[in-house]
Amino acid sequence: MSASRTRHARGEAKARSGSAQARSAQRWPGDPAGLTAAGIDFEALAHVLANTCRWSGRARRFYSVAQRAAVASEAVEALDGLDGDERRTLALRALLADARIAWLGDAEAGGSISARAAERHRRDGAAIDRAVLEAAGLEGAPTAEQEDLLRFVARMTDAAERRDLPDAGFTPSAGVAFPPLKRRIRPVEPGKAARGWLKRFGDLTRPPANDGAGAKPASPTGP
Repeated sequence: MSASRTRHARGEAKARSGSAQARSAQRWPGDPAGLTAAGIDFEALAHVLANTCRWSGRARRFYSVAQRAAVASEAVEALDGLDGDERRTLALRALLADARIAWLGDAEAGGSISARAAERHRRDGAAIDRAVLEAAGLEGAPTAEQEDLLRFVARMTDAAERRDLPDAGFTPSAGVAFPPLKRRIRPVEPGKAARGWLKRFGDLTRPPANDGAGAKPASPTGP
């Protein structure tokens, strides 16, 4: 083997070693105290959300928080009447809406907690949301109209889950019944859910090639 080829092989081995070390040094979500944008590792976040079952596992089939986030994000991106940048930022907000679960668990799973614990959960959740959104490059707050739109899509996603996963341990529904998403939800395994979540995150944070006007990429999470 020539000297140049030997140096090239050594360089590739060093790069692989560095990549492995980087993966092993993932900043897993832990104590939210003092969390900043610099402490967010989105690959690690996707892994945790993809391995976290909705409703604390109260389902016959594994259905991850990551897949639910991707489904809601895709539903937002498919809406009419949004310009390119608004479509992208709202879809990204929908993808990150449940990120706090990686630190705090799924509060929607049910169970009573004290008022003090609830206040701490609210405070920690708000701090996590700020750090995650800042790390993703999202600035400012959505308008009241945008918040209503995100809330409406979330309720439609809930309704689709109730339709397609009837054996899950849902909490009793109350209030106005929302129409479900047209697409059917078919749970996927955690590895595919993590890859789908990361692909959407990359698509929504990568500068668009043509300003992103009207762009509606194919779903990475299933039909």
